[in-house]
Amino acid sequence: MPDIDMDAPGKIVLMMGNEAIARGALEAGVMVATSYPGTPTSEILPAIADVAERRNIYAEWSVNEAVAMMVAAGAAFGGVRAMSSMKQNGTNVALDFISTLVMRGLRQGGGLVLIDSDDPGTRNSPNEQDTRPVAKWLDIPLLEPGDFQEAKDMTRWLFELSEELDSICMLRCVSKISHSRGNVILGELPEIKLKPKPYLPLDLNMWRGVDSHAFLHRKLERAREIFESSPFNQYLGPDRAELLIITCGSCWLHAREAVRLMGLGDRVGILKLGTLSPLPEKLIETHLEKAKNVLFVEETDPFLERSVMEFFASLPAEKRTNVFFGKRSGHIPAYGEVNPDLAIEAIADLTGETYVSRDPAYNEKAETGSQKEVIPRSGALCAGCPHRASLWAIKTALKLDGRDGFITADNGCNGGAIGPSGFYLAKTLMNMGGGAGVADGLGILDRFGFGQPVIGGVGDSTFYHACMPVLLNGVWNKSNFTLVVYDNSVTAMTGWQPTPGTGTTAMRHPADVIKIEDICQAMGVRIEICDPFDLKATTGTMLDVIRDEDHGPRVVIMRRECELTRARREPRPFEVWVNPALCLGDACGCDRLCTRVFRCPGLRWNEVTGQSMIDEVLCAGCGVCADICPVGAIERRALEPEAGDRTREVAR
Repeated sequence: MPDIDMDAPGKIVLMMGNEAIARGALEAGVMVATSYPGTPTSEILPAIADVAERRNIYAEWSVNEAVAMMVAAGAAFGGVRAMSSMKQNGTNVALDFISTLVMRGLRQGGGLVLIDSDDPGTRNSPNEQDTRPVAKWLDIPLLEPGDFQEAKDMTRWLFELSEELDSICMLRCVSKISHSRGNVILGELPEIKLKPKPYLPLDLNMWRGVDSHAFLHRKLERAREIFESSPFNQYLGPDRAELLIITCGSCWLHAREAVRLMGLGDRVGILKLGTLSPLPEKLIETHLEKAKNVLFVEETDPFLERSVMEFFASLPAEKRTNVFFGKRSGHIPAYGEVNPDLAIEAIADLTGETYVSRDPAYNEKAETGSQKEVIPRSGALCAGCPHRASLWAIKTALKLDGRDGFITADNGCNGGAIGPSGFYLAKTLMNMGGGAGVADGLGILDRFGFGQPVIGGVGDSTFYHACMPVLLNGVWNKSNFTLVVYDNSVTAMTGWQPTPGTGTTAMRHPADVIKIEDICQAMGVRIEICDPFDLKATTGTMLDVIRDEDHGPRVVIMRRECELTRARREPRPFEVWVNPALCLGDACGCDRLCTRVFRCPGLRWNEVTGQSMIDEVLCAGCGVCADICPVGAIERRALEPEAGDRTREVAR
C-alpha cells in the first residue's frame, strides 16, 4: 500500500481505487472515517487508519454499517468532515438511518460523504445489486468515478458539495475501480484544524412536516445546476455522430477502448457522465442532438438508461427523435460485469461494422482446449480452517440424532456450509444475521408438528453485527433452535479486520474484549464452548444441545482461531502424513472419505499409487484429518515450538 498521506502535490502514484478514495478524503480534510468490513470497500478504512494518528484523524471499524453511518453523521453534526464506506449490502443495513438523515439535513455541520462500492458479478457478495437507485429514490446527490484519478478527485469534491447543499452526498464505485490500480496525481493535503460550527436550533415545523421534503428538492435543483458544468462530465467524438454512447463509471473505460479498437472515433461519440443524480439535463439534451441512435453502456441496472429516457419523455415532441439501445433492447446485459467485448458487440450491431479480436481458428482451439484442460474448482474453505471441523462435527451429530436437522448459514466463511467444503449441510444462505433469523423462524414451528432440529450458523463478527436482536427475539418468544457461532476471532472473509471480541480497534489501540458468551449469558440462554478440532467432544456437545429442546434457544460457540492468522504467528502444530501401509485406497470401503467428502485442500488423491496423500505445500498441520480416517491411515506428530527451520519457514 502506498503512503497515502505523502505530502507531494503533483506526484504521480500508482494507487488502488480504494486507496485513491482514501487519499481524496485526506485531501478534503476528513477528520472522522467509519466503516464495517465489506469487500469491495474493505481497504478504504485501513488506508486511513494507518495514517490516522499522525493526521489527527479518528478511524473506526463499527459493529455494523448503520452504526458506522450514525457515528459519521454525529461527527458531521459536530462540525467536522466525516465519511462512511460500505458495500451494497451495508448500504441496505444503513438505509433506515440514511433515509431520515437526508430529509433532515446536516444543519450546516461538516461535510458528510457515503462511499458505496457495488459488486457486479457477485465476486465477493451474496447478491448482485445496483445501489444507484437508492440515491435517486432518497434524493441524494450521486457521483460515480470513471477512473482512479476521479475516484480521488470526486471524493475530495463531494465534501465541498455536501457542505454547500447541507446534505449527505454519495460516491458509487464498483469492484473494478475499487480493486484495480492506476495512476493518480496527488493534490495538496490541508492542515486539519477543528473549527466547531454553531449547531442550528431544531425547527420543529421543518422536522415534522413536508417542508423538509420541499427543502430537500430545492437542494437537489441546486445540485443539478452545479452538475451542468461539472468537469466530471465529458464528451469525446465528432459534432455529428452516427452513434452516441452514454456511459458512466468503469464502463467509460470499456466504451473508449471499444471505439478505439474498432477505429470508429470519427463516427461514434461518447458522453461520459460522472454526475448521475440529479442528471445534468441541459447537458444531456445538447448531446442527444448529436446522434439519432443512442447506446447506454453501464453496470448493473439500466439506471442511467432509465433516467435519461425519463427526461427524454419530458421534451417537446419535435425533439423526441432519438432511438435508445442498451439493456432494454438486449444490447448490453442487465447483470454481471461489462467488458470491452460486450461494448464492441453492441457497437458492431448498431453500426453494421464487424470486429474480430483474434483469429477464429485460434479462438476455437482455445475454447476447446480450455474445456479439456481447465480444472473446474468450486469455492473451498482454506486448509486447516476450523469451520470445516465444526461442520464435520455438526454433520456427525445430526446423523447420530437421525431427525434430518435443518441447517442455515449466512454470508461469510461459514457460508461454505452450503457447498462441498461444508458437506452441503446448509439449506439456506442469507445475508449477515439471516442464518440466525431464519433459524428463529423455523424454531417456532414445533406447534405445527415440525420435528427437525434447527441450527442457525453465523460468524463471530456477524454475531456482533446483526445477531443479538435475533437471539433476544428467540429468547423472548421461546423459539426452539440452536445458534452456532463459528468464532475464528477475526473478520476473516474481508481481510482479518478486528471485532469487538479481539481486543483491538481499527487504529490498533487496545480495547476491552466483549465476549460472545457474556452477551448470551445476559440473555439467559444455555451456552456451550467447543474447540472444533476436538471432534469427539464437539460432536457429543452438539448432539446433547440439539436434543435439549425445553428452554428456547441454545448457543454453541465453536472457538478456534482462523488458520491464516495463526500461521502468521507460529509454526504449524502437527506434521501430518499418510501411512501407505495402512491406506487401502478404493479397497477401504470408505469411498475416499478423506478426499471426496472431507475435502481439505491439503489432502489429495494420488492417481499413481491409488492412495491418499498429504500436499505438504497446502497442509496447515491442523491434524484433524487424522481423526476422520476410519482405518487410521492418516497419522500426525506434534511439532514443538523449537521445531526445525523447515517448519518455521512454512509458518512465516
